[in-house]
Amino acid sequence: MRLVRSAQQLQKAARTLTSSSPIRSSIRSAIPSIANLYTSRQSRSYATVSAAELSFGQPVHETHPHLLRAGEITPGITAQEYADRRTKLAGSLPDNAIAILASSDIKYRSGSVFYEFHQNSNFFYLTGFNEPESVAVIQKLGSSEDYIFHMFLRPKDEKAEQWDGARSGEQAGLDVFNADEVGSIHNLHAILPPIIASASEVYTDEAKSTSYGSIFKNQEESLNFFQKMVRNSKLKPLKSLMNDLRIIKSPAEIANMRMAGKISGRTITNAMRRRWTKEKDLGAFLDYDFKLGGCEATAYFPVVAGGKNALRIHYVRNDDVLRDGEIVLVDAGGEYGGYITDITRTWPISGKFSDPQRDLYEMILRVQRSSVSLCRESANMTLDKIHQVTEQGLRDGLKQLGFDMSVNALETLFPHHVGHYVGLDVHDCPGYSRGVSLKAGHVVTVEPGIYVPDDSRWPEHFRGIGIRIEDSVCVQGESPLILTTEAVKDIVDIEALRS
Repeated sequence: MRLVRSAQQLQKAARTLTSSSPIRSSIRSAIPSIANLYTSRQSRSYATVSAAELSFGQPVHETHPHLLRAGEITPGITAQEYADRRTKLAGSLPDNAIAILASSDIKYRSGSVFYEFHQNSNFFYLTGFNEPESVAVIQKLGSSEDYIFHMFLRPKDEKAEQWDGARSGEQAGLDVFNADEVGSIHNLHAILPPIIASASEVYTDEAKSTSYGSIFKNQEESLNFFQKMVRNSKLKPLKSLMNDLRIIKSPAEIANMRMAGKISGRTITNAMRRRWTKEKDLGAFLDYDFKLGGCEATAYFPVVAGGKNALRIHYVRNDDVLRDGEIVLVDAGGEYGGYITDITRTWPISGKFSDPQRDLYEMILRVQRSSVSLCRESANMTLDKIHQVTEQGLRDGLKQLGFDMSVNALETLFPHHVGHYVGLDVHDCPGYSRGVSLKAGHVVTVEPGIYVPDDSRWPEHFRGIGIRIEDSVCVQGESPLILTTEAVKDIVDIEALRS
């Protein structure tokens, strides 16, 4: 059951788990009974039952070998990679500092009817743990590379699991997720304060939250439990450290995104083969085919916008009819192993482009391909610079098509940025600058679009047309890797699908 670690990690564990550790000793002595609230690698007992016979709150290799290979915690990502991520975070912390992260809450649509659970991305990135009511603490030990990985999670509860499904439990925190110390989330109030008190600095993004998740929530008090614990501590934001860790994707992350792109691209191409009469039917097909192809879920709520609906950038009502002679803009993607790819394609509902649609589409595609070609480290470009190049390309192309590009014309016709970072989130690493030079391992979108209002300022035959073409692209040294290439975008290929 126990996942194999490297010799270096085993040596680290032996050093950090020794009962003579002064930091651990001070934490445990701060509350006399604290040792009874913790399970560590030393004190835990080994299960005598095969892991395949146990139940967990998420797939593991032993129970779901069709989803996970041996050694993986989540699809494509091994226990070793998660451990390496925590090591990198600990290495970026000052001496004796800690980082605290909490899981997402369960969100409710109404009453006891809940939405599909989606884990906090930073928490997931460091742990691979996909349950609510959980806290992770990375505690750096002095100035060394050693750290303690604490997990607080829901204990096994037969009655609760009968209603809500299996929980992984505290033993799995050690055996599957490789925590050094595990405690029940219900004992957090006793265990966490001495850890915080011993820290030189506390890195977290939740200190200003009014709730810090349901874990610390107390509506009857002006300060919640967590805010009281940290109010005398030296608080620092964790976000920038996590962004620096997450922004460059590992080979395993890129492979997951490539898989998501391959499945999603094939689904969108399959959708182009069919004649659709309603936006909602097309949207339902995308959701079905993403999952049938191997994705776990849709990556975000899709845009399925026929005709003039495509002029609304984030049109998600998806409740209109699709009419011959118009085009449909689809912005959709699937999720694989927690990672997503972002795709937009625009195609004629009838299967054939009209002349104005063809002219505008070909111009946007030329610009999109030119901008994609700049997504390489050797080009020394940033997303902001690529945006400027894209704007100039669109401006020149629209002039050639007869558009009046004076004053703020492009602002109206192309109102959004050409790209953003993508990864665990659709807009990955929020706050990370678009002014940073692109490096190998960055993954970005390139999505020029033109949206022509029904206004006398614009050439009449283009009015009411909205076209966007988007791919997810991994930056490499000398050439971009397009992750979504299975979604066809050449006019000849699109039209051939129904010929």
